Amino acid sequence: MINYSNRSFIGFMSLTQDIAMDLGTANTIIICNDKIVVDEPSVVALDRHTNKMIAVGKKAKMMYEKTHPDIITSRPLKDGVIADFNACEQMMRGMIKMMHAGKHLFTPSLRMVIGVPSGSTEVELRAVRDSAEHSGGRDVYLLFEPMAAAIGIGLDVTAPEGNMVVDIGGGTTEIAVISLGGLVSNTSIRVAGDDLTFDIQEYMSRQHNVKVSERMAERIKINVGSALTNLDNPPSDYVVHGPNRITSLPMEIPVCYQEVAHCIDKSVAKIETAVLNALEHTPPEIYADIVKNGIWLTGGGAMLRGLDKRLSEKIKIKFHIADDPLHSVAKGTGIALKNVHNYTFLMR
Repeated sequence: MINYSNRSFIGFMSLTQDIAMDLGTANTIIICNDKIVVDEPSVVALDRHTNKMIAVGKKAKMMYEKTHPDIITSRPLKDGVIADFNACEQMMRGMIKMMHAGKHLFTPSLRMVIGVPSGSTEVELRAVRDSAEHSGGRDVYLLFEPMAAAIGIGLDVTAPEGNMVVDIGGGTTEIAVISLGGLVSNTSIRVAGDDLTFDIQEYMSRQHNVKVSERMAERIKINVGSALTNLDNPPSDYVVHGPNRITSLPMEIPVCYQEVAHCIDKSVAKIETAVLNALEHTPPEIYADIVKNGIWLTGGGAMLRGLDKRLSEKIKIKFHIADDPLHSVAKGTGIALKNVHNYTFLMR
């Protein structure tokens, strides 16, 4: 006979864990107990025949663009939303297992807060919720990424004061005006880090006649990416190795930041235009607050050299880069999870 008076046993059996997740196009971040426990690329490797997961995160990214026909490497999210439902579910399961490795005899049921793009449709939100539930989520809350970013930066989103946040991720750029705990206006454009990477790939092919992979283009962006052709502290040229498009002979091309600034200019200009359009539709009183407070940049795209200066000069409002732009959304979802009763009205 089981002794039901054993409270510790019952507590063990009814184990529930709270986690916050930033399910991003480029990276997925999980926070548990106020700590970042998983920070991995949003990539999963699957066996083509059995559809079983082989690797997830950094290990899967090492395989990306290097696989043989029996292995599929997938980035399940495209433009901020789930493009491959099965791969996304497997990726989420794999990352949650990373978090629990060696800590539990079984995976506990989860209460989750997940950051999602503000431009998501009901179908896209349902897909995220379903993936989370199939991955062990019991209670799943969805929080729009600009709101999560604002909370993560430390802004008082419930105050009667206007703030603007521009969150430049891998698949989408989220532009939101926030006041009194709500989104006064929000714009989600599908121009972000992945588009800058594609611009660099295309430029290298057209200008230097060299084939570069998506991963190589991303390394170019990280090492010499710039929004301006004139920087105070310019980075050293980055040497690119790749095959000639016509002869397939090896090439070695030094790339400077001015070249990159030139080739990504059109995509950066689209972000500028989207910010101006958002300001155009902002009520005058809130506009005055934004001019006074400045505009906050978050997400991986905020780390592009000279972007804050370029936007400040173009829009005539001061742009601030968050202290930890890559983790602002994740931190915001973590704070919302910790104070879920205070932020329920913000969640879906």
